[in-house]
Amino acid sequence: MTNAEPKTMPQGELSLRVLAMPADTNPSGHIFGGWVLGQMDIAGGIHAAGQTGGRVATVAVDAMVFHKPVYVGDEVTCYTRIVRIGRTSISIIIETWVRRSRLGDPVHVTEGLFTYVAVNHHGQPIEILNKTF
Repeated sequence: MTNAEPKTMPQGELSLRVLAMPADTNPSGHIFGGWVLGQMDIAGGIHAAGQTGGRVATVAVDAMVFHKPVYVGDEVTCYTRIVRIGRTSISIIIETWVRRSRLGDPVHVTEGLFTYVAVNHHGQPIEILNKTF
């Protein structure tokens, strides 16, 4: 998932945009990695649910890489792209980018591979019918 050359442009579909706030900081003044991971999970869930046409549950987070910190006031954006659709699961790469103080060029801060399973109202896995992406 990591490349020798830093990414200069986001890849995928814009799925979430949010502002990093002071309540989300750790004692060092950076935004908690867990908060960033949560935002990524929301973005991936939005994309996965749109693709499957229903409910999804997160079943795995693989290969998380934090390249740079996120600061209070950063505009945080998550871009998603599907890499695989199975019988009941869908794998999505999520890239997180920020604009420092909501200004300037985007900076790539983290990425990860998230896997979701399509579920019915009882939480049981169901087959994904739309497998084109």
